[in-house]
Amino acid sequence: MQHIPVLIVGGSLVGLSASLFLSWRGISNTVVEKHRGSSPHPRAMGFTEMTLEHYRTVGIADRIPQTLPDTRLRRVTVENLASDWTAESEWTPGEAADRSEALSPCSGAAIAQDRLEPILRNACVDLGSDLRLGVEVIGFEQEEDRVQVRLRERDGGLEYEVTADYVIAADGATSAIRESLGIGRSGVGHLRTLRSVLFSCPAADAYLDRGPQQFQIEQADFHAFLTTYGDSRWVLMFDDDRDRSDVELADAVRRALGSEMHFEIITTGRWEMAGRIANCYSEGRIFLTGDSAHQLPPTRGGFGANTGIADAWNLAWKLEHVLTGRASRALLETYDAERRPIGWLRHQQTFSRPDYAAWVGKGFDPDPLFGNDAMEFGQLVRSAAVIGAGPELPMARRPDDWAGQPGTRAPHVWVSGNGETISTLDLFGRDFVLLTASPEWATIGGLEVACVIRVGIDVHFPDDMRFQDAFGVGAAGASLVRPDGIVAWRSRSGADDTAIASMRRVLKGSSD
Repeated sequence: MQHIPVLIVGGSLVGLSASLFLSWRGISNTVVEKHRGSSPHPRAMGFTEMTLEHYRTVGIADRIPQTLPDTRLRRVTVENLASDWTAESEWTPGEAADRSEALSPCSGAAIAQDRLEPILRNACVDLGSDLRLGVEVIGFEQEEDRVQVRLRERDGGLEYEVTADYVIAADGATSAIRESLGIGRSGVGHLRTLRSVLFSCPAADAYLDRGPQQFQIEQADFHAFLTTYGDSRWVLMFDDDRDRSDVELADAVRRALGSEMHFEIITTGRWEMAGRIANCYSEGRIFLTGDSAHQLPPTRGGFGANTGIADAWNLAWKLEHVLTGRASRALLETYDAERRPIGWLRHQQTFSRPDYAAWVGKGFDPDPLFGNDAMEFGQLVRSAAVIGAGPELPMARRPDDWAGQPGTRAPHVWVSGNGETISTLDLFGRDFVLLTASPEWATIGGLEVACVIRVGIDVHFPDDMRFQDAFGVGAAGASLVRPDGIVAWRSRSGADDTAIASMRRVLKGSSD
């Protein structure tokens, strides 16, 4: 019976990302996916700056075409694509849709899911991942020291068993793993079921030069939503669950386009508009990621697939540290503590915004809205793996307001070192990193799990963004950044006994 350190169930965006992150960290893993390739009807297509930052860290961001820094997703109301728009809707009312390009070395990517997944598959294979397509899970059993999983090859029906130290369930909103574990879900639940048609229409791409990429079609007897995947493929979403004939679909596409253009229908789709968050993200040695943990509809903030990819990023380094003996299993408990509140934050922010507020009814209690920069770069995580992220703090805030607050993503600043200019984010990823301008902190012994980077010697910050200002520490202070780029601890002052003991508590949480 084969033993696998980490078995990943589901080989779509989140499962492939989890495999990529683990393989990059040197952790052997196997992905089983019941389908043999990507869905012919793409789902996600907008990937945010932080998602690209994760891919940048593992070395594949240059394989993914990124958008221009000033590109923002705009939605307008029109009679049809060829007509003038009558209104433009905001994702966050009162705030521009674009995010500050000064906050990240990446600019996001407008690439269809079925174009991104092959890039991820190839990268996984290059790093040694074991991808098994056309293989499904037919049963599993947790034991104290392992998970025993029964698999079946869909072609031929061969059944066999493997064991794994840990299992990542990335098997979607209808997750059989989650259901077998008996993990319930909460949230607004099912709102409605919608249908769509995917078609190719190169001539329609010319209308994108006007700026908007999403079009709310409003006619007296026809209401639909039209958007593009940016590669001459367009999708028309109907506001009902009615099955339409080929003739009806073609007529609907013509009405939505509003001008005589050649198009070819590719396929149709059916999807559920719903909001559900798992009541816990782990059970024993099994972890829920992506839609199995949080089911959210498509949003202009990228709250769906990007949240799942961030789950995998958070979990990968923790599994690495536990599997290599650098941490106890207690570190894995911080996955649920950190990621489930983020799932709820994004659930509440999705259904509190105008795009979906009309569908949730009066029983939903909306939350105050956080701005785009806060939701992308300024979310706060709290757990035993962070010191200084108290319950009195908000769940999100603009990153320049946080200024290196523990529990938030470390700030991006362009710095110089070794004759080149890099982002501070390029310093993180492999291990804990201690950043300090103080010789006192740099000479403390017993920090074998942390790489010490001396500001002013190893790297140089620009005059208009000093280390002390960006990371919120004094000239004698220090900042400890986790392998996932989250600030785990900081001291505003010198290396006294209290501060040293506090930092070591964070490191001890990741070492026996």
